[in-house]
Amino acid sequence: MPTVLRLGHLRVVIYPNDHRPAHVHIVGGGGEAVFNLRCPNGPPELRENYGFSRQELTSIKAALAASLVAACHHWSMIHGQP
Repeated sequence: MPTVLRLGHLRVVIYPNDHRPAHVHIVGGGGEAVFNLRCPNGPPELRENYGFSRQELTSIKAALAASLVAACHHWSMIHGQP
């Protein structure tokens, strides 16, 4: 599972054998969340959450939105156009 970005202490992961729609797994701090990227314009949308607080999710979503172009690029490099 390649880490494609870092958001502070959290890893942004895209699994090579994963499915569409374009999405990332946010892993770290004892939690994992999945955000649909909604490429190319976003905004990212929370799909699943395991262990992050609402405040953490708000912060993660904002950081992911700021890195949306890079996240979409990485998805395209691994899976083709979203």
